[in-house]
Amino acid sequence: MSSSDPLSPLLLPDYSLRAYNTFGFDARARWFCRIESAAELVAVPRDARWAALPRLVLGGGSNIVLTRDFDGVVLLVALTGKRLVSEDEAAWYVEAAAGENWHAFVAWTLANGFPGLENLALIPGTVGAAPIQNIGAYGLEMAERFHSLRAIEWATGETVQFDAAQCSFGYRDSVFKREGRDRFVITSVTFRLPKAWAARADYADVARALDSRAAGASPQAIFDAVVAVRRAKLPDPAVLGNAGSFFKNPIVDAATFEALRAREPQIVSYAQPDGRVKLAAGWLIDRCGWKGRAMGAAAVHERQALVLVNRGGATGAQVLALAQAIQADVRERFGVQLEPEPVVI
Repeated sequence: MSSSDPLSPLLLPDYSLRAYNTFGFDARARWFCRIESAAELVAVPRDARWAALPRLVLGGGSNIVLTRDFDGVVLLVALTGKRLVSEDEAAWYVEAAAGENWHAFVAWTLANGFPGLENLALIPGTVGAAPIQNIGAYGLEMAERFHSLRAIEWATGETVQFDAAQCSFGYRDSVFKREGRDRFVITSVTFRLPKAWAARADYADVARALDSRAAGASPQAIFDAVVAVRRAKLPDPAVLGNAGSFFKNPIVDAATFEALRAREPQIVSYAQPDGRVKLAAGWLIDRCGWKGRAMGAAAVHERQALVLVNRGGATGAQVLALAQAIQADVRERFGVQLEPEPVVI
């Protein structure tokens, strides 16, 4: 690529990623590039210097564990913009660029009279990361509000549109965590927000917060309640490095659950529509005595056993070692395998 190419000035060698992962690990990238347009993104695979190098796409860095330096090119997706695309009698269709901050986008939808995402307030990360992980909280998964997304295919530079079926959403999962992981990079997401709004306020913590505010279950009240609950339970990554919930809640068949409940009558669980049962990973971890425990500077948060934290100076390898020790204890006691939510590099 020539020096006159608009992408060239954005190339930064031997670049620290500390500010671009919420654990605060000081891993370094061989090359770093901030991407602010789809044209820049299309140009990346055409640069001969990068053709043989691995690529790592980052948004908010809230769902990643960097265990080492990255010997390739790190692309920070910083595409911005949000708008009402269209509406019909049943719903509003709202689009946001992949680099938009997720929480700020949720707040914007409410401020503009488009409710429906309020249960997902204060989830760290970007809009582009939301469908990859199929983020969810307090009775709502992103997939329920998803309409479509646009992504660029690395091999061709072409823009491809995905509907919900093509995304193959699952519990904290999508095609972009599997076969599409190194094939596509998301550039924008469109959400379908129903005009017939209905409150989702069944979770005890949220219901209690709503009661204490005596404001009724309006979209803004639920947003405020979710924010209050999350701030009370979860550490701020800007203060204490973390990636939110580190483990998925495991789902087991009915027979396995009944055997577990016979041994552990207080086990926390959630019945699933297909007859299986979702277990509370945090409860399992706490029952094994891990809440508040540390291995060096890597620790389990004292208020929420699902959250692993960097107390200062921990490496990604140390956090991963802590996670593996927790998995081993839960597997030995309950016969259940915990699966990490973040992507481990």
